[in-house]
Amino acid sequence: MKHFDIGSVVVIVLTFVLFAAALSFTGLTHDLLLEAGVFLVSVKLIIMAYKASVASQDIHRELEEIKNIVKSIRKDT
Repeated sequence: MKHFDIGSVVVIVLTFVLFAAALSFTGLTHDLLLEAGVFLVSVKLIIMAYKASVASQDIHRELEEIKNIVKSIRKDT
């Protein structure tokens, strides 16, 4: 849960609730494909945000390692 902020969690819950409501109101009609498409786009955006958060954290960790190496080199000279 450390990669999801409160806004992401709200969007996930709201998207699922709206999808379930649309499914119950429209039933299993051809509109279901449209609702499923909207739901999948929302899921894709959430997954992309998660991957961006993980990548950002990895880059931050690597930059800290580089910073520590540079500091140790400066101390030696």
